[in-house]
Amino acid sequence: MPQITIEYMIMVPILILQIFLFPLTASLIMNSWVDSRQNLALQETASYVGSSIHQIYLALSHESLSSGLVTNRLEISPLVEGHVYTGNATLRVSPDPNSSRILDINLYIVDTEIVAKASVTLGQDVEWQNSSFKSNSAYPSIYAEKLPSGILRLSFGGTI
Repeated sequence: MPQITIEYMIMVPILILQIFLFPLTASLIMNSWVDSRQNLALQETASYVGSSIHQIYLALSHESLSSGLVTNRLEISPLVEGHVYTGNATLRVSPDPNSSRILDINLYIVDTEIVAKASVTLGQDVEWQNSSFKSNSAYPSIYAEKLPSGILRLSFGGTI
């Protein structure tokens, strides 16, 4: 009989520990997985926005076009797994000797710490107007204007 009591004394705390440990572990793994999914979805969107800006820049920077205005509506999802996201961009000078400029795009999921970044290399003839990107705007878009002087002004557009 004492052998059975010792077995119970060993097994009961282990069983109780498993009752709490398994759900806690599963919850931590699932939270990590959800964050990874959201991060990946936001990174894909940031890459898409960067690619769209680069394509617009290449189209408007051609010397056959003297001036003009282009609005490109972005075909993106307004939510990432039920969360709205916002973004901004900043233009910086590249360390490259041809002094091209790099547009750094940052997207943030609201109420989380998830951030996605994308960078686009553009030419010397570009200006970025301070603007913010909102995924839940009616028409999320990119505005691009080529001035007669050859300067390209880019910004985010759209209305809520």
